[in-house]
Amino acid sequence: MRTVQFTRDDTVLGAEIRDGDGPPVVLLPGVMADAATWRPVVEHIDLPNPVLVLDRRGRAASGPLGPGYSVRTEVDDLSHVLGSLGDLGLTGGTHLFGWSYGGLIALEAAAGRTDLRSLTLYEPVSRPFAPEALGPLREAIDRNDLDRAVELVNTAVSGFSDEYVAELRRSPVWDVLRPLARPLADELGAIDAHRPAFDAFADLDVPVTLLLGAENEGKAPYGTAFARFERAMPRARVVRIAGEGHLAHASAPRLLAEHIVDVVKAS
Repeated sequence: MRTVQFTRDDTVLGAEIRDGDGPPVVLLPGVMADAATWRPVVEHIDLPNPVLVLDRRGRAASGPLGPGYSVRTEVDDLSHVLGSLGDLGLTGGTHLFGWSYGGLIALEAAAGRTDLRSLTLYEPVSRPFAPEALGPLREAIDRNDLDRAVELVNTAVSGFSDEYVAELRRSPVWDVLRPLARPLADELGAIDAHRPAFDAFADLDVPVTLLLGAENEGKAPYGTAFARFERAMPRARVVRIAGEGHLAHASAPRLLAEHIVDVVKAS
């Protein structure tokens, strides 16, 4: 993997790229994740294609969220990156993958594009998305209490147990998650302020695959959000990832990579 940078309106957007041949595969992580946390998935993507993972705003490799931050900020960032791939010699159309918040951003950016070969969305999210957690999260982050913020996103947002969080706190992963919590409240606030164009998604002229962790089906917040996107895109191929929830990139990176490979090979 090597690092590259894009610049939009004086804001640096970092990315990691695994070089290769053929149409590029672009991965867009959601909240509490960056390019580094997705390296295990990239390692298992058994394709000759180049793979690029974008570090969205608020990550160490990129600039701050900035004033007036919104989902549109992220969509415009991604559109800029996709439009700049040719400058890196990455041509032939793009296989675009988005996870969680990254799935929402990728879907909105796909509208009107003619250079995508496939679009894969792993549990995209939309409003209402844990709005009751926003106040406590903002308070924790304003106090620079990142430990509390990580605890809240895992319990009040994702619904994990206190026992799960206690085990997570004892693991090396906790120190990785703490800095990723800094932009969290603004990101969740942007999701809740955004109104997805659900009526337009059925008209996307690109093969769409929706990935759902089977453990989340019908459950808030991820499974219920997924159902809204599934209804909006009746032509999409829906794949359930057996035995997994929202975090297959961490718990089953090889399995998630295999699903990505399947989409690329079929497109």
